[in-house]
Amino acid sequence: MPDLIAPTTRMHTAWLEARDDGGPGVHEDGFGLRPSDEVDSPAGFVAWVTRLAEDSDPAKATEGGRVRCTYRWIVDGDRVLGGMALRHEFSDLGHIGYGIRPSARRRGLATWALGRMLGEAQELGLDRVLIICAIDNIASAKTIERNGGILEGVRDTEHGPARRYWFEIGALGS
Repeated sequence: MPDLIAPTTRMHTAWLEARDDGGPGVHEDGFGLRPSDEVDSPAGFVAWVTRLAEDSDPAKATEGGRVRCTYRWIVDGDRVLGGMALRHEFSDLGHIGYGIRPSARRRGLATWALGRMLGEAQELGLDRVLIICAIDNIASAKTIERNGGILEGVRDTEHGPARRYWFEIGALGS
C-alpha cells in the first residue's frame, strides 16, 4: 500500500534507485532537485533533504527569496515510487508538481497522490491551485482531470506549450 512521506535520509539508496529508473537528470519532477544539488554522496543527500525540510518550515523557507514548499515522496515499503511538491504561493511552475518513476507508472499512483496533495493544499488554506503539464503529457492531463482540474487553456512556457489546470479547493469538499 503506498504512502506519502516527508523526504528522509534513511531512503537514500531507494531514492537513487528511483532516480536511476528513469535516468538521472537535473529535473526530477516533484522532488525539488536543483542542478546544484549533489545527491549521490551521503553528505550531499543529507544536505538536500535538509533543504527540502527547511523549504516547508515557515521560519526558514522565505530566507533568500525561496518559495515555501511541502515535499512528499510516494513510497511503498522501502521503495520510492515518485515525488510531489506543493508550493504554498503562486508560481509560474504552478502550485503542484509531481513525477512517478517509469517502472511504477500506469497504476493510479499519481492520481492517488495528487488527491492527497490537494487535501494538503486545502489544509494550508489555499483557495485555488494551479497545475501545469506539457501539452503532450496525456497521462498527466488525465491524472489532473481525474482529480477535478479545470482546463484554463494552453500557454507557451520556456519548455514549450503547456496545459494550465485550476482547482477550486473549496469545491473539493472535506
